Amino acid sequence: MLDDRKLAILRAIVEDYVSTNEPVGSKALAERHALGVSPATVRNDMAVLEEQGYITQPHTSAGRIPTDKGYRLFVDKLSTIKPLSAAERRAIETFLGGAYDLDEVVSRTVRLLAQLTRQVAVVQYPSLIRSSVRHIELVPVAAGRLLLILITDTGRVEQRVVETLVDLAEDSVAQLRALLNACLDGRSFGEVPLAVADLPDRVPAEDRPVAVAVLSVLLETLVERNEEKIVFAGAANLALGDFSKGLRDVLEALEEQVVLMRLLGEAGDPATLTVRIGAENQLQGLHSTSVVAAGYGMDGQALARLGVLGPTRMDYPGTMGAVRAVARYVGQILAGS
Repeated sequence: MLDDRKLAILRAIVEDYVSTNEPVGSKALAERHALGVSPATVRNDMAVLEEQGYITQPHTSAGRIPTDKGYRLFVDKLSTIKPLSAAERRAIETFLGGAYDLDEVVSRTVRLLAQLTRQVAVVQYPSLIRSSVRHIELVPVAAGRLLLILITDTGRVEQRVVETLVDLAEDSVAQLRALLNACLDGRSFGEVPLAVADLPDRVPAEDRPVAVAVLSVLLETLVERNEEKIVFAGAANLALGDFSKGLRDVLEALEEQVVLMRLLGEAGDPATLTVRIGAENQLQGLHSTSVVAAGYGMDGQALARLGVLGPTRMDYPGTMGAVRAVARYVGQILAGS
């Protein structure tokens, strides 16, 4: 266990290194921070921190920099999440509040996160599995074709073309649309298959083939893995970070949706903020990065996750505050949509 003085020195090393990107020496620490001890004492405590793996010397005659273990202790014990200023909160509300549909919410969110944190922002679309049906629309678009439009409670819109092979009268389309909405309005996606099981029997015999075709496309839509749809922004910020080596690996990882899914983790409690540092990220090419992620959703249920990826030399309190705040605002927008 480290005593309070060594913890204070570790905190100072992390803060100075993140701020300056320069290895930190004992003399500079003693001068910049009110540690109440001499540079010699600071030097002795730094030797203990180095021996225990919290800091390291990047090259001879240099000061010390934090290790992944040092950053982990800083995040878990020594830092507090930095709240956003009133001006920042107002800017977020204004920017996200102007979104008119889910795609626009996701697009604005990922750009906003990248700007706030100067890191790479990653946003997962709300999972269809955790959604419920708000409305279904059927629109004839051509001979033997209907457009099926599924709108979820999160504002997500899915459109599919249904090949009916035969034309359906306008009043038959209206009847089928009314039946679908009566059966499915407010139903969770898991309840849909059972809810529509007897629907073909409730339409006239001549319209049943069309009803079956519509239901087939609807059920296929529900089982697609749409929760893996992810967008990111701010890749140019990587050029500003500590990636003299390994930048190509990081960029390649960002192009893989499966990797991004793993980075964000499972959508759990929206209140939970996760921070993975360095080698805690499973992919070898991301061992020089840290990921800060949070769930977003409504009514206490996380629908998806968002977060940022950047170098381990990261402003953790500020980044954690921005990720948490943006996740909350997105949840509020979805709840009010």
